[in-house]
Amino acid sequence: MIFVIYAFSAIFLLLALALLFTWWRLRHPGALLLAATYAMAAALALMFEAWWPLVIGFLSAWALRLMGLDPGAAAAQRDKS
Repeated sequence: MIFVIYAFSAIFLLLALALLFTWWRLRHPGALLLAATYAMAAALALMFEAWWPLVIGFLSAWALRLMGLDPGAAAAQRDKS
């Protein structure tokens, strides 16, 4: 089970790095919030060696995206107008 936690934590850290790069290019505040959410979830999962921080981090990131803080949603809205 611990290998699954490590694997998902690594995926979350890669998502955080990709979102940090997106924030660096676009300066979209939602990208920075999503990156921090994924990075904190991965760090807590590794620190506690538990799966629940990953679930809470995923649900928090999903809530941020539903609130419109996804950088892809902002780009799509900008292209429509």
